Amino acid sequence: MTDSLSDKPVDKDEGLQLYRRMVRIRRFEERASQLRAAGLIPGFLHPCIGQEAVAVGVCGALGDGDVLTSTHRGHGHMLGRGADPARMYAELFARSGGYNHGKGGSLHMIDVQLGFLGANGIVGAGIPLATGAALQLKRRGGGSVAVTFFGDGATNEGSFHESLNLASLWKLPVLYVCENNLYGEFTRQDHHQVITDVAARSSSYGMPGVVVDGNDVIAVREVTREARERALAGEGPTLIEAKTYRHRGHFEGDMGRYRPPEEVARWMAHDPLDVLWGRLVKEHALDEAARDAVRADVEAELDAAIAWAKEQEHPAPEQSLEDVYVDSIGGAALR
Repeated sequence: MTDSLSDKPVDKDEGLQLYRRMVRIRRFEERASQLRAAGLIPGFLHPCIGQEAVAVGVCGALGDGDVLTSTHRGHGHMLGRGADPARMYAELFARSGGYNHGKGGSLHMIDVQLGFLGANGIVGAGIPLATGAALQLKRRGGGSVAVTFFGDGATNEGSFHESLNLASLWKLPVLYVCENNLYGEFTRQDHHQVITDVAARSSSYGMPGVVVDGNDVIAVREVTREARERALAGEGPTLIEAKTYRHRGHFEGDMGRYRPPEEVARWMAHDPLDVLWGRLVKEHALDEAARDAVRADVEAELDAAIAWAKEQEHPAPEQSLEDVYVDSIGGAALR
């Protein structure tokens, strides 16, 4: 594992920006959970609370032309890439102002303008999509990379192994980022894998495998930068395993009682927001007023985003076949 904190001091303004982005994700998710409980969000919700440093660290190392694929727990990745929380809330509310015009919901948000090629409700399904995107980027002449996020459970899927094998063979510019929160849904990692580190699987495909403290945003950003530079140099993919922990159950409503209380307490004490803030206090003597200012700014932003989303209309029934792929076997076409 890399050192928990890199030796290089963190610039104060840069550190505050990273902290703000993580708070933004944390509060977006916490408020989404409250809004679902209030009946404004239909369907399942899989908060990424506790995993913010992975999204912000990875996205903070990427260039404008880079592309990403995500998972069922993808709100943080999309926000980390710079998505508009108002349009995200509108999508969660099934309103026409959302990123998918209210038809995709939590599991299928997408914004190609951001290079965000979509969240995905199927475990491991984003991995081959990013691999294909990396092939296209390479054919275009390079300069950009593809990134895909997935959990430890997805590394047991055929899509994972086939993608890594092909990407290594063709030296594709792709970063495989495993957010190892120690559980595949409700199953602890040591109950579905005999290995401790997912990154060890990289050796089977002749690519580097890196383990990083996924609750340390600076460390995540640094290993991502290194992997990206390697990919842009034509040296192929890297498997990054970020050790992290979700604070809540697999989905909103899952109480997570299958997790030992001492394990939960240990990880809660290593909260990614507290890790970065502790460093900023140590290096720049920031006080609680600075922390409160960041939080107040985020709350105001989300207040406005939620208010806007609530004002949007639901899509009309006659719009149900717009912007979707329809089975061509039945004679319909792409609309």
